[in-house]
Amino acid sequence: MDEIVVGPGQMEDRNGLRQRPDPLHERPHQLPPMRSDLHGQQCLQAPAQLRRVQPQLMAENHSRASQPGHPVQAGRRRDTDLRGEIAVRHPCVVLQQPQQMEIHRIEYDRIRHMPNVARGPALRPRSVFRLLRMDSGSFDADDVPADPQGIGHSPDGTGRGVPGVPAPRALATEAVHAGRDDLARQGVHAAPIDLSTTYPSYDSRGEAARIDAFAADGGEPEGPPVYGRLGNPTVARFETALARLEGTESAVAFATGMAALSAVLLVRNAMGLRHVVAVRPLYGCSDHLLTAGLLGSEVTWVDPAGIADTLRPDTGLVMVESPANPTLAELDLRAVAHACGSVPLLADNTFATPVLQRPVEQGARLVLHSATKYLGGHGDVMGGVVACDEEFAGRLRQVRFATGGVLHPLAGYLLLRGLSTLPVRVRAASSNAAELAGRLAADPRVTRVHYPRIGGAMVAFEVAGDPHDVVAGVRLITPAVSLGSVDTLIQHPASISHRIVDADDRRGAGVSDRLLRLSVGLEDVEDLWADLDRALGTTSGTGRVLREAAGANG
Repeated sequence: MDEIVVGPGQMEDRNGLRQRPDPLHERPHQLPPMRSDLHGQQCLQAPAQLRRVQPQLMAENHSRASQPGHPVQAGRRRDTDLRGEIAVRHPCVVLQQPQQMEIHRIEYDRIRHMPNVARGPALRPRSVFRLLRMDSGSFDADDVPADPQGIGHSPDGTGRGVPGVPAPRALATEAVHAGRDDLARQGVHAAPIDLSTTYPSYDSRGEAARIDAFAADGGEPEGPPVYGRLGNPTVARFETALARLEGTESAVAFATGMAALSAVLLVRNAMGLRHVVAVRPLYGCSDHLLTAGLLGSEVTWVDPAGIADTLRPDTGLVMVESPANPTLAELDLRAVAHACGSVPLLADNTFATPVLQRPVEQGARLVLHSATKYLGGHGDVMGGVVACDEEFAGRLRQVRFATGGVLHPLAGYLLLRGLSTLPVRVRAASSNAAELAGRLAADPRVTRVHYPRIGGAMVAFEVAGDPHDVVAGVRLITPAVSLGSVDTLIQHPASISHRIVDADDRRGAGVSDRLLRLSVGLEDVEDLWADLDRALGTTSGTGRVLREAAGANG
């Protein structure tokens, strides 16, 4: 059994891969030959012989660890690059069968959350997210928590604050506090759940004026709520929190992710911009919605390099998903956004979450989530959300009001609660996923493993045998559609999530009939591997050899 030792961070630019610089990660010095494929993934192929290298934790006083930019040093400072969210403590050993196996990324290990602040030398003031007071239905300046040091945000590090701009907070802090900043002043700790469908008002003239204002631009009505389809205070808290995490002005929540995508298409259709340019693969139902033209849209499917040449005067949207469902193919979002020109780019960020990437910082205008997945994180709530600028958000609210695809307040509460543990869950599940990806890559019963270079908790792999037997053989892992829950799920995309996509289109997008998609949860990784090892069959003892080798070395 041969092994590849892949260091963390940026890969050397070979064969035109055009890797972007990543200042928080080491540059690996020993790399096997690579090639690039259609979506810019990296395929690592094992050389015939490689000496076994046992990874070791590096002490902070080590000569290499003391160099500026090393992950050990990066952990001591706040960096303006979002990709600082992932720090790598030591190289990851990737086990691989020569001439038999390809693994599609640089392997990361020991994924750890790092603070994140906004990009650039100065923070652009954003519109205030108005959380309606639950006791009076009004909003005033006293509802905004005071800066405990009285200095506001200081972009130049001098301590001189910018009036009206809150101090930047680490992503982990935003996950816990965004959408809840007014609770202490109200004398409550948990966010209230407002289940009202309607709200009394003795001022009918004022109600008429507020409804007219909403009809004009879709802005959130000032003052107390009016009706459940116009908005709900509990849902508004989730929207505020998600917008803060994604780095956008606003967010609009819907009953499901498909309702959210439908609203985006309806907004563009209403403007006479019915043409959509899209890159496969997408989530199967997203693919079907576009291909079938159910909402009057016309779609052109293209390779990422052909986006610019496919744009038309009536093109209203470019849609991508990165990492993609289910192959985990990745796109250079910044390059895609550049190719879009003035056409809005919608990036489905369901798999990555804002913990791993924020598409708006790479040029996307719209960020789509199936909130049912990682944002909720426990398999007990359905929802969807679009994070975007306030202008587009207003149009989405108008469509939501007209079509009724509202998020239930209880779902809004559960999603807000889910966000508070999002960084912790993504970090832990990603660590498990990276380990399982390496073990699957070492197993001769597996012919290919897909795992994105930005990390994450999703793994896709193709088996030599019958994938249906693997699904039927798991006992600890749950054989079910969906993903992002605290427990591990496995499914066969060609049979379930992407069954609705034409078979030729599905295979052309890399979704083979032997592909399995694994959503890795928070269980102990040894228990997960034991279940996978058993489900894959008894044709090889690779899994046992791996565990014994790991035990012999320490």
